Amino acid sequence: MYLLDFLGLWNRICKKSLPYFLARFTVMYNEQMASKKQELFSNLQEFAGPSGKLSLLELGCGTGPNFKFYPPGCRVTCIDPNPNFEKFLIKSIAENRHLQFERFLVAAGEDLHQVADDSMDVVVCTLVLCSVKNQERILQEVCRVRRPVSAGREEGETTFTAC
Repeated sequence: MYLLDFLGLWNRICKKSLPYFLARFTVMYNEQMASKKQELFSNLQEFAGPSGKLSLLELGCGTGPNFKFYPPGCRVTCIDPNPNFEKFLIKSIAENRHLQFERFLVAAGEDLHQVADDSMDVVVCTLVLCSVKNQERILQEVCRVRRPVSAGREEGETTFTAC
């Protein structure tokens, strides 16, 4: 991505064509990874806040390939630096009516100023950290927007709570 940006190709060509490519690629990828994603996302509802509703922020949402793995009633906010993903997200939202779509924000993960402190129960970031400018800054932002979680998880359960 950075090389394409440096060469001046990212905004003109790739940023517009990437959503079309990913719409096809993620179908194949999800077929291969379905059981692993089901396992990884199976306990998301346990992180719901006091209201019982799960607020989820997905960084680098792309075309929305993770939506089908989220629990019913989950309130999803999507962030992606590429505005061209929005029309693909609308299609994915229509196919995943078990979710409550909150909003789509065009932003980089390093700057989540549009998301309030401690407002999200879960932050999902798949296939994103390898293509960002500042991983440390993204993780700082994740810790800022994610609601504090109390300890007391069972030994051996998979959680990704580094904040």
